[in-house]
Amino acid sequence: MKKSIALSIIVSSALMAGAYKVPEQSVNSMALGAAYVAHTDGADTAYYNPANMAFMGEEQFAEVGVTWAHLPSNRFEGTQTYSATDTNNPASNESKIENLQLPFLHYVSKPMGEFRWGASLTVPGGLTKEWKSGHQKVSAEEFTLKVLELNPVASYKLSDNFAVGGGLRLIYSEGIVKSDGEAIKPIKRNMEGDTVEYGYNLAMSYRPTSDINMAVTYRSNIDLKEEGDANLYLGNIGKQYSADVTVPLPAALNLAVSKTWQDKYTVELNYEKTYWSEYKNLDFNYGQPLSSTILTSAFDNPKAKNWKDTNTYRIGLTAKVSPKLTLMAGYAKDETPIPKEYISYELPDSDADIYTFGLRIKANENLSYGFAYLYDKKDYFSLKQGENKNGIVGTFSGGGADLLTAGLAYRF
Repeated sequence: MKKSIALSIIVSSALMAGAYKVPEQSVNSMALGAAYVAHTDGADTAYYNPANMAFMGEEQFAEVGVTWAHLPSNRFEGTQTYSATDTNNPASNESKIENLQLPFLHYVSKPMGEFRWGASLTVPGGLTKEWKSGHQKVSAEEFTLKVLELNPVASYKLSDNFAVGGGLRLIYSEGIVKSDGEAIKPIKRNMEGDTVEYGYNLAMSYRPTSDINMAVTYRSNIDLKEEGDANLYLGNIGKQYSADVTVPLPAALNLAVSKTWQDKYTVELNYEKTYWSEYKNLDFNYGQPLSSTILTSAFDNPKAKNWKDTNTYRIGLTAKVSPKLTLMAGYAKDETPIPKEYISYELPDSDADIYTFGLRIKANENLSYGFAYLYDKKDYFSLKQGENKNGIVGTFSGGGADLLTAGLAYRF
């Protein structure tokens, strides 16, 4: 299967927010904790609310930047049970620390009558989790999902205070799954796959007064069917199979309202519903039957996920403290979609509190630059005996994320 090393580097994705969706894709959105849907005013409007492009100035807008993501290790204290006769194996361990870079690019054209178009290149989702030893390595030595999205969009102004927008989502994705039983179990798996998929997004903006913005946006579900090759081993005997596995990039609905005072101070409230219930099982399919019932049990039988839809609540604060300086801050309460009974080592996710702040500096009439920081604090949680279907008993801690974003914006 052909791979692009350069693409793999720029797409390597971080685990933040609930599960593996990444909502922060610009300086402003990072600084505001993604409470950036109703009140958008830069090139990133193309991504967060294309309907708002209809209300922007007469110029063209562009923004480019990168996010550096530091992902602390997940820590586990507890035991692992495989069967009624193989129980309470000591399994305390830590996952690998990850440091990644996530690029973004946004553009909005000049208006063409009541129409306008734009485009974004982003990393809207992904995860990487590696356990290099212990019982975790049996099922999750590495579990990586990389996603790159090209999102061309258009808007149409229906009236001076009402506009609609939408676009096409073009997704390229890569997946890597590795597991190695070593001395614990004589099984090993190494699979790589990729795919190109399509979806859509819709937006609507209404401005009942000059200082209040209301918006609704929707991004469609996209099933990522990763197709490639899997090398499976039983002891020292291995065989290659054609294989595929499907995971959803879930639909998301955003409802947002903002209020501005004195053209300087803005508060935005945002509610997001993410439809994770689309993820019912993790089912690897192979081009031919596996050569062993042991391999079938470990790598071919569907693994129930049964994730649930989640709610995220966000608030963002913006203050234009001078003609050249804008300060921003945000907070979000984010739910995990993963029920405790289906928690696994590849994604030991939990609810999170997200704290953000940032600034934007206007260098001249055309150029500005900005920086933003996000701290994702995951809740610790414990699994009791018999509570988890994967045989995990103990406490997960750590995880979360620290993100630093830098970007340049230009209007011309």
